[in-house]
Amino acid sequence: MKYNVFISRVYSFMAALLLTSMFAACTPEDSDSELAPAPSSEMVQFSATPTTENPNIINFKNETPGAFKAIWDFGNGATAEGQQVQGAFAVEGDYTVKLTVFTSGGYAVNTKTIHIAETNVSMLNREDYNFLTGGASDADGKTWVMEKEFKGHLGVGDAAAADPTPNWWAAGANEKAGLGLYDDEMTFKLEGFSYTYKNNGDTYANKDYASDLGGSNAAADVTVSYTPPTNMSWTITEENGKKYLTLSNNGFMAYYVGVSRYQILALSENEMYLMSSQKGAPGNAWFYRFVPKGYTRPVEEKPYKITDIYDNFDEDGNIVWKTEALTLNESYDNPAPFPINTSAKVAMYVKQEGQPYTFANMFTDFEHKLDLRERHVFKLKVFIPSYNDFTSAEGESWADPHLLKQVSMKLQDGSSAQPWVNQVEVKQQVSELDKWVELTFDFGAAEVVSRKDLDRIIIQVGGEGNYIPGIFFLDDFELVK
Repeated sequence: MKYNVFISRVYSFMAALLLTSMFAACTPEDSDSELAPAPSSEMVQFSATPTTENPNIINFKNETPGAFKAIWDFGNGATAEGQQVQGAFAVEGDYTVKLTVFTSGGYAVNTKTIHIAETNVSMLNREDYNFLTGGASDADGKTWVMEKEFKGHLGVGDAAAADPTPNWWAAGANEKAGLGLYDDEMTFKLEGFSYTYKNNGDTYANKDYASDLGGSNAAADVTVSYTPPTNMSWTITEENGKKYLTLSNNGFMAYYVGVSRYQILALSENEMYLMSSQKGAPGNAWFYRFVPKGYTRPVEEKPYKITDIYDNFDEDGNIVWKTEALTLNESYDNPAPFPINTSAKVAMYVKQEGQPYTFANMFTDFEHKLDLRERHVFKLKVFIPSYNDFTSAEGESWADPHLLKQVSMKLQDGSSAQPWVNQVEVKQQVSELDKWVELTFDFGAAEVVSRKDLDRIIIQVGGEGNYIPGIFFLDDFELVK
């Protein structure tokens, strides 16, 4: 108790001392002395000196007294920040360079015209310029379109990650068809660094920024009637070892999230992969994948073979499970460790209630096509608890609305835009509850074993099309030898 009283007195003394020093430090005289006159345009001064190696590269130096921040606009679509910066001007002409400085009294702007006497062709003959535009020999420039057939052609992920990826959402093949995205054409020319955005009348915009384009913000992304400006240009700059593509006059690449600057993740003859921030949402990183108009990515054929397939959920199997609208725990305590299954760990399969979980399932994709000619029988142990609700009925009109005592295994072609259309399925009913049961799924039918396009396995418990929740347990999945 004495110790607590002592500590309390110490804190009280320190608080009083802190308040005293705060009042002493913030006297009116000191406050007035910190204010400086607002800068004028005439006060903003800077020098522009061509480098000795290349007169088309200019060193700029801010010479404004008291300026603690300097922001530059080079008049060629490129910008920079710093007291001493460098600008590149490949093409001859006059450029209006604008410097904005900040002092303790405010900010001011001044401009200066820089004259570039001759075009430096060597500055234009760059690999990235040539990939983007087709090079100096291509007077019409190079037109890019979104690679709609490629999964992840549009996506979003965590910008704070060490190596951001579209881990939150990645568009499936043709997922945004009919929304004004896939008919957009982006043309880049080397001459004049011209950028043209042809959207054929409408643009697909993020729901929060549709109003920027003349539409209305909405609860979901929208297609907006929009006429792009005609006087846009492009620049490629490098900062801290990363290259950025910047579009002038509020230009953007197909999908609008309020920004005009993109980090170049990959740029080659037939690929442009970009990442951008999102206006007002710094935690979001958006990803865009483009290909030249008319280009189709070569399809790499998967090998046709069969290998062991197994997962006992006690140890690492040789497959990786993914989920669709499902909660899956792959290391759950066995709820009934008795014959025929005494394993310590099993998988818990949880289907939640409601329409969003209508098609809940777990699946795995293979790097090869499944050769089922010799081995085509799968086994799986399942435990279905009786506490599930198998009586209530709610679901889609085309389906049995009850939760089913059923396990379904499906084989699909994962590369198909609609893999369920030509899938093969084996269903097994489970009549015994509250105990482990081993099920067999035989895909030995002649029309199945002759197929060479199957590379995905799906396991679905409880049926599909119903909205009823359910909890199930799985173990010892294998392809029989």
